[in-house]
Amino acid sequence: MADTVNFTGSVDRDLLKRAKILAAKSDTSINALFNAELRYLVETFEAAEAGGNQNFRTLLDFSLGRIDDRLAMKTLNIDSDEDLFLLMAQAHLPMPRLPESSTRHMVDDLNALRG
Repeated sequence: MADTVNFTGSVDRDLLKRAKILAAKSDTSINALFNAELRYLVETFEAAEAGGNQNFRTLLDFSLGRIDDRLAMKTLNIDSDEDLFLLMAQAHLPMPRLPESSTRHMVDDLNALRG
């Protein structure tokens, strides 16, 4: 068995609640889920890097909100949002989340269109 180490981190309260439900439904622990996902992320990144492929790094930067969709598509040499979404799904990376204020502003704009 590999050496393990404890660490402290922060997680969104709602995400933790949902992770607890998933863990319970899967008869596993949050720790096991976290380790599996972190292992996948690290091993995929390392494999891409070892092969000289920077696409995963670009997708990860997009997922983390470090670059926007236009720069990601330019760097990946693709020209549609659909292709970017497919690559994100294939890379097993979540789409970036807009800040709450941006989401609220978009909802307010949509509601204003209704009436």
